[in-house]
Amino acid sequence: MTVTLKAGPTGAGSIDDFELFYARRALDRFRTRLGRQGLLDLLAADIEEGNTFLRDSAVASDGSFTAGTTVLATRGLTSGEFLAWMDKAFSGDEKALLAAHPEHYVMAPGADGAFNVVENIGPHVCSFYMGGWGTDALAWAADADELLPETEFPHKMSSNLFLADGTVIGRALTQFGDTADGFTAHLTISVPTTCPGDVLEHHLRHYAVEFRNWIVAAAAARA
Repeated sequence: MTVTLKAGPTGAGSIDDFELFYARRALDRFRTRLGRQGLLDLLAADIEEGNTFLRDSAVASDGSFTAGTTVLATRGLTSGEFLAWMDKAFSGDEKALLAAHPEHYVMAPGADGAFNVVENIGPHVCSFYMGGWGTDALAWAADADELLPETEFPHKMSSNLFLADGTVIGRALTQFGDTADGFTAHLTISVPTTCPGDVLEHHLRHYAVEFRNWIVAAAAARA
């Protein structure tokens, strides 16, 4: 069964495009009205459940992780332009960071230089921190043969993902390299090996959505 739009709206786009616009507008309204603390209060039980799942998975995995990578190709924007936008956004533009994905709830600086993220890891809503940039997280990436050649991918960021109690529940590695007409992004995430396969699969999809939207936002800001 199919439904085709034949006439009516004068703006360009499909019905799916219209629905996405309204869904994003409604979500932004809820986020704005609730505020950061309101969202945390609303999701408190979900976060406790999600963090318990990740903590138990990390303990059961005994320090072993399974990694996967999402690869995005961009035209019309350099990696340097994108990363400059990202640096600015992560320095205080939480609204821009949240807007990139429907399941972003909090993205804000935390204590001791760590960055607090509340989002879904697979089906689980979790509150975790990103930190340890370029230290043991980068060593993990090298040991796991995830590092790409510096000559092709000179822009690398690596981070541990950990709970408030210090439990490492994942690692992230992003690598960017310019091409003739843009850049390529290799976005690697690792999760505890005992996690069901859909946890990793859904975060690879999560990467595709959020980074695509961040790249589009960076291009719009430049324009």
